[in-house]
Amino acid sequence: MNDVMKQRFRIYRRQRGLFYLFDSLTGKRESLKTTDKLTAERLLHAKNEAEQTPAVNLQIARAYLVAADAQIGKRTWQTVMEEIPKLKTGSTRVRWLVAIKSADFNSLRDLPLLETRSEHFLAVLEKGGVATNSFLRRIHRFALDMNWLPWPILPRNRWPALKFKPKRAISREEHERILAGEKNSEWHAFYELLWHLGGAQSDVAKLVASDIDWTAKTISYTRMKTGSVSVVHFGEATAEILRSRPQEGVLFPMIALWKEADRGKAFIRRCKLVGVSGVSLHCYRYAWAERAKQCGYPERFAQEALGHNSKAVHRAYARNATMQLPSLESFEKKSQVGKILPFPAPENAPTPVPAAAQS
Repeated sequence: MNDVMKQRFRIYRRQRGLFYLFDSLTGKRESLKTTDKLTAERLLHAKNEAEQTPAVNLQIARAYLVAADAQIGKRTWQTVMEEIPKLKTGSTRVRWLVAIKSADFNSLRDLPLLETRSEHFLAVLEKGGVATNSFLRRIHRFALDMNWLPWPILPRNRWPALKFKPKRAISREEHERILAGEKNSEWHAFYELLWHLGGAQSDVAKLVASDIDWTAKTISYTRMKTGSVSVVHFGEATAEILRSRPQEGVLFPMIALWKEADRGKAFIRRCKLVGVSGVSLHCYRYAWAERAKQCGYPERFAQEALGHNSKAVHRAYARNATMQLPSLESFEKKSQVGKILPFPAPENAPTPVPAAAQS
């Protein structure tokens, strides 16, 4: 009798036959969603046992999980981090390989997944920055998707918000200062082509002469990041740059051999020498998209040029660029659209009689 009195939970039945659980400590009542007395008693027993011996129940839960997956008790976060890059390709795989080497993840590497608590994640998030937050989210999600974790370590609404630094487009004046300070003809042409095409730096660096269709005046290439085909129409200014490059093979033989990170560092050094800050090579994509919106270039054309999933296009057309619309009057005068031309009167047609004369 004394053991029963010490139990925190008890069950009772309501009129409709459903069993409810009563918590004697908090006074809360919870439906067990069953009318079967045996099932209700089993749930009651599990609740009271879990309350009295939480450590033992954790071991029991692990025993059940190990029976379903023999490696679940041995799998560490290092195992998870090593699996993810195997599913990636190209520059995305390179970024993952660099990210998982971050010292911010050192405290998690040898920690078994089943022994991980929320405070372990919170300590890593407090120490790291935005990149740590972003990659840890994806590592955690990967472990859940693979059923290597039976439950989330941190609920979705408990993750610190991702606060990225504001990104901006490179201005025309900044671009011209960079060109003025660049004496190497290959780098000079490379920056100019980024301005006119708005391509990603690796895509532009790897362009070959056969990508150019001089008849249609287009440059077409397969994007390294997404695998989608990008087709960009070019004008005379771009044509002049292309004529200055090799007419066979790679357009930028030296730059194409450089790693993406090295090209980025070279650009930062050039910017510092001419007094430009806060921009990267990727800012040329934002500049192209914002220029496109400002001059009224249709969004579907911009998406065709930069890619339908381009963040630069979505960002510029959503909020960051101000579109200057002409008045309807000036637009009509320029295009002659909407101009009403009088139709000639048919021969022997009667002259209209004013309404006043008819009366």
